[in-house]
Amino acid sequence: MAILGQIRNRPWLLMGVIALALLAFLVNPDSIDKVFGKNPDVLGKVNGEKITREEFYDQLFVIQQQAEQQGQPKTGLEEQAWQLLVQSKLIKQQFEKLGFEMTDDYFWNQIQYDQMFAQSKQFYDEKGNFKTQEIKKQVEDLKQQNPEGYSQWVKNRKSIEYRLMARQVFANLSAGVTTGKKEAEELMRQRDQLADIDFVKIDYTTYLQKTKINVTTQDLAGYIKQHPVMFKTEASRNIGVVYFPSQPSTADDAAAQKEITKLFSGGTDASGGAENFQNTKNDSMFVMANSDMPFSNQYVQPNQLPPTIQAQIATASVGQTFGPYKEQNLYVVSKLLGKKTSDSTLSRHILIAFKGSPAGEGVTRSKEEAKKLADSIGAIVKATPAKFADFLKLSSDPNSAAQGGSLGWTTPETPFVPEFLHYLANNPKGATGVVETQFGYHIINIEDKKTGALVYKVANLVKAVKPSDATESEIDKKARKFIQQVQGKSFNDFVNIAKKGNYQFSNPKQAKRFDGKLQGLGTDKDGDILAWAFDKKRSKGDTEFFTVDGKGDKIVVYLNGKQEEGLADPESVRDQIEVIVKNKLAAKQISDKITAAKASGLDQIAKLFATTKQNAQVNILNPSVAGAMEPKVAGAAFGVAKGKLSNPIEGGTAVYVLIKKNETTNKQPGDLKQFTESITQRNTGMFGQAWLKSLQDNADIKDFRIEIWNKTGSQQ
Repeated sequence: MAILGQIRNRPWLLMGVIALALLAFLVNPDSIDKVFGKNPDVLGKVNGEKITREEFYDQLFVIQQQAEQQGQPKTGLEEQAWQLLVQSKLIKQQFEKLGFEMTDDYFWNQIQYDQMFAQSKQFYDEKGNFKTQEIKKQVEDLKQQNPEGYSQWVKNRKSIEYRLMARQVFANLSAGVTTGKKEAEELMRQRDQLADIDFVKIDYTTYLQKTKINVTTQDLAGYIKQHPVMFKTEASRNIGVVYFPSQPSTADDAAAQKEITKLFSGGTDASGGAENFQNTKNDSMFVMANSDMPFSNQYVQPNQLPPTIQAQIATASVGQTFGPYKEQNLYVVSKLLGKKTSDSTLSRHILIAFKGSPAGEGVTRSKEEAKKLADSIGAIVKATPAKFADFLKLSSDPNSAAQGGSLGWTTPETPFVPEFLHYLANNPKGATGVVETQFGYHIINIEDKKTGALVYKVANLVKAVKPSDATESEIDKKARKFIQQVQGKSFNDFVNIAKKGNYQFSNPKQAKRFDGKLQGLGTDKDGDILAWAFDKKRSKGDTEFFTVDGKGDKIVVYLNGKQEEGLADPESVRDQIEVIVKNKLAAKQISDKITAAKASGLDQIAKLFATTKQNAQVNILNPSVAGAMEPKVAGAAFGVAKGKLSNPIEGGTAVYVLIKKNETTNKQPGDLKQFTESITQRNTGMFGQAWLKSLQDNADIKDFRIEIWNKTGSQQ
């Protein structure tokens, strides 16, 4: 279907963001029993509004569809789907509070402003009018003729609706962002006002090099308590992970090398030692029977060949062999089977699909009708090539149609259907013809041709260096010995034993139930490990053993901590805030020393800390001091009386003490109107994120997923 097909062909449009790069929301698990009586079809609530299992999986489906079309993994997207659904609910609630309603009429009246449609010419006619009725008809055809396609449209429509709501909400709210005359005048004054200061800077880093300060768990907790919004968190687990990869040994490497050498110049067991890669009469069959990678019959560019032979291939003769050589974890021998020039063709086409063809979704014409139409168009274009563009609107390939039908430069190796490539190879520049393929009838016009570089067909016989049974057994033995050593031990023992054994250790300190992947690991067992860690029966100090499917890798995990919803556990965020808290403790010590010394001047303070007096010119709106942005210092410079010593100022990089020498005004160009407009524009841009953050912080978001999965034992 020409227009709705754009949705599938533009994966970046499938989801998008709700608006302005929405912030990730923090969700709070709650007891399923207390909230909704074990209803497994309600996964959570946003300000009392339910998030159903069906909604969640619809959202997940769309994200997975996007990932698949982008060639990305479809797994581990559950948390992304959840967060996007929570954000959508919050936006919808604000939309309705403003008095709007997402009716069918509203949807179709506003759809042209959605990013999925506004950015594509395919949805507009030659006069620039949006094709609302045409799209509505195609949706109705989907409903009648293709239930599966219609179901996908319904899921995508929900995402479009949320984006339209977000657009309306932000338009309404940002319209109220203004800058008053007095505010603008004050900001202009601050912009132009400068203060000359002398100051002493007691740098935290330098101070801490001489003074040891230990940050306790209580210190961290105190900082978290002072900033509760910053450290509001959902349930997480602190997990110790030791990974035992099943890597080939030196003996395994030697065995693979010996095997490839035998196949190359010795002989196969099946032939009684008579046939090898050098003398075989059937290269493709030999590779298929003996290689760890399949035979390729394609001609390729030199840069698509194994790096080791790229420089040699140009002077090689057909039948010449190379190797054995090693590429990463593979032993390879290669044979040149053919070489030829690869002509490049610049072409364009119009695809006339028919009902039942792969490109014919929503098309009602029969195959016979499609052929008749294609022949008619082909005859017109052949007689008058300039009319080619007149028929692009009929093409069932909207991507190429948006580019004037162009398919760009292609070669015989381009992955097109054989009939199409045959026409390009056997017709000259300027030719126009109709070609039938499985997709329909193509009106093809060859715009240009040029002789390309040499391409090569090479048979590669490959043997992967794999861990032997003996190697895998040794790794299994090592991993099982390790878990026996750490069972019942402390986490410090777990870490120390792992380091002593030189094992791969990682420590995801805030692993969430639906992250999908563990930081520092990334295997198909990550989900199982998370499920294990969040099991209600699990206790701190528990250990478990996992085997990676198909690889033989072993994983030993240790549950080091359980963070339930609420304020973050201090130790789980130590890496994030320890430096900040240590600087604050240092600032207090420095300030106390200055106060105790009853210092009356900057020279006395500089001597006390073995530093020097400095000078600077500061501005409130651009508070740069000694190469660091220090708004508190700039503020103090304008708050202290001229010639008076300030109190110690706790800055971001140091403690400062200053004396203001004088104030000056440096009038900058620009009138009040221009300045007011720039401030309003800046505030409008900042408003979106600030408003969403406020919405997030004040929302009542409940996440029952952990409880449900624990009770049902499955996410499905």
